Amino acid sequence: MMKIAVYSRDDSALASPRFKAMSERLASGAFELYRVRSAQDIVLGTDMVLSVGGDGTFLSASKRVGSSGIPVLGVNMGRLGFLSEYSPEEACEALMTGSYSLEDRALLQTKVEGDMVDADSSFWPYTLNEISVLRGGASILGVDVRLDGNPLPTYWADGLLVSTSSGSTAYSLSVGGPICVPESKVIIIAPIAPHNLNVRPLVVPDSTVVSISMRSRDKIVAMSMDNRNVRLSSDARLEVKVAQFSLKRVRLEKSSFIKALTTKLFWGEDIRNGGI
Repeated sequence: MMKIAVYSRDDSALASPRFKAMSERLASGAFELYRVRSAQDIVLGTDMVLSVGGDGTFLSASKRVGSSGIPVLGVNMGRLGFLSEYSPEEACEALMTGSYSLEDRALLQTKVEGDMVDADSSFWPYTLNEISVLRGGASILGVDVRLDGNPLPTYWADGLLVSTSSGSTAYSLSVGGPICVPESKVIIIAPIAPHNLNVRPLVVPDSTVVSISMRSRDKIVAMSMDNRNVRLSSDARLEVKVAQFSLKRVRLEKSSFIKALTTKLFWGEDIRNGGI
């Protein structure tokens, strides 16, 4: 009997006829499904977590899984999904036939030195996509970055993000960062609305330790960690590096990152390409 935890931020997703059909088919086989809302709800012996929703739900599920090593399968009930890319029908068939594999997705660990204004004891320092700092008021933000102790020129911008290769199709893409295949062992550093015309996103090895400090006339800056937000004192310092554990993501045998780019982001859409 395979024990599967089901996580969703949206009850209506679990009530949809497509997911109900998936659940019933799995329950009639060698699968036991149960609902979870927090990390404490995951029982011993759980083999997999189903994240039912979009990529935001998958990011929340990754926090629930933590360092347990339990793999996460994203079931897409939204519109756009790179982490949750599989339909209920595709996911069900793969589970029933065993047509899937596990891949490791790197996480970033962020150490904060300084005051976190509204963080609580549940603060989780790990992110799957990215961590970003953003101006907390009207004033421009100066961001000083060191790579393994070596300083870069100060970024004058609305903010700066540090992304994994998984996050290259998320916030990083929106600010002009490069697209990286998920297997790439890299960290992306990208300014957000920079006020310097001669700065570009930077790709560095995933062994790099990224140190960040900020200059601002405002006392507070914002920090975004995937789909979580925290306010920091502007004199806080951050150290970002790849975490010592990774997230195990379930990947179906027929899935392709390049196919996802062409179907979800319309990569290379051009009448001259003949529908390629």
